Amino acid sequence: MKKILTVVGARPQFIKAAPVSKALRDSAEFHEVMVHTGQHYDPNMSKTFFDELDMRLPNHNLEVAGGSHAYQTGEMLKRLEPIVVEEQPDLVLVYGDTNSTLAAALTASKLNILIAHVESGLRSFNREMPEEINRILTDHVATLLFCPTMTAIKNLEYEGITSNVWNTGDVMYDVALQFSQKSKAQSTVLDDLGINGKAYLLATVHRAENTDRKDYLFNILEGLGKFSRELPVILPLHPRTRKMIRNFGLDGSLAKIKVLEPVGFLDMIALENKAKLIATDSGGVQKEAYFHKVPCVTLRGETEWVETVEAKWNRLADVRTIEGITEALRASLEYSGVRSKITEYGDGLASQKIVQVMAQYLAGREVIQSAETLN
Repeated sequence: MKKILTVVGARPQFIKAAPVSKALRDSAEFHEVMVHTGQHYDPNMSKTFFDELDMRLPNHNLEVAGGSHAYQTGEMLKRLEPIVVEEQPDLVLVYGDTNSTLAAALTASKLNILIAHVESGLRSFNREMPEEINRILTDHVATLLFCPTMTAIKNLEYEGITSNVWNTGDVMYDVALQFSQKSKAQSTVLDDLGINGKAYLLATVHRAENTDRKDYLFNILEGLGKFSRELPVILPLHPRTRKMIRNFGLDGSLAKIKVLEPVGFLDMIALENKAKLIATDSGGVQKEAYFHKVPCVTLRGETEWVETVEAKWNRLADVRTIEGITEALRASLEYSGVRSKITEYGDGLASQKIVQVMAQYLAGREVIQSAETLN
């Protein structure tokens, strides 16, 4: 039996790991050991997700939270290394583009351990984003690269990465199919809040490029507040974003917005599914909006998920001005054209394909090494 060491640390990674961990448990060929870096330390942002996603609690918790990007990544490296040495995994499995992703990839690389990267090949082409640096470096040390779309495959080709690259489809689509019904059956968040479906805008803001700049954060909050005259705005507030709002003295900008504590995963699905419009700087929420057929405005000048923009389900907003935000929100809400169907995110079986490739690779068997979608 082969040992997989999975490293996660943030909400999007818990979600992406859920279907893959289930596929690993269903396989007789693997034993999974999970490490939680502690990057999301609020219980509403971590343990709740493990419970709702039917995941086992992590075997190790590094308890690295807060601090600068350099401090956080450095501490993770220090605390990960002895665990990897102790566990001696056959492969280290990482997801997405957080500091946890990079720290795990670098640790495994220095110890000459194979690395698999789920969600490889995404590029915003904005190197001011910490996430862009994390995903580029991780892809260049990874052994197995699992891409969600052909666009991601092409991005890797441009960088000279063509071996051990697979288009498996998107694990987030797996999640959408697996947990939407559970959310409908169990979530009571709309009733608890006393809100009606398709009668509100759901917003999320957490990326450093928005929260660490007072002008951008002010514009976003003021833009959402201004738009609330047309459609009520609900904002589950990330702990880090709340901290920066207080640091910048922007609490007054929340006056017209209904602010919530971070919600659980099933409640978030329910809020997304019943929203009339979504505004977010989260890559995962952009796709979830598409999966739930809800128009989305991305509070950034670019997105890794270009397919959603091309299909007109997603619209970019200029956060440099309040007007840029409100204009994008209004345009998306009033759009009456045809929204194209996106077919590039797979068939809901990405997790099984990822586990299949890892099993064949670790067994020394020949596997498909091409950009073609795995069937």
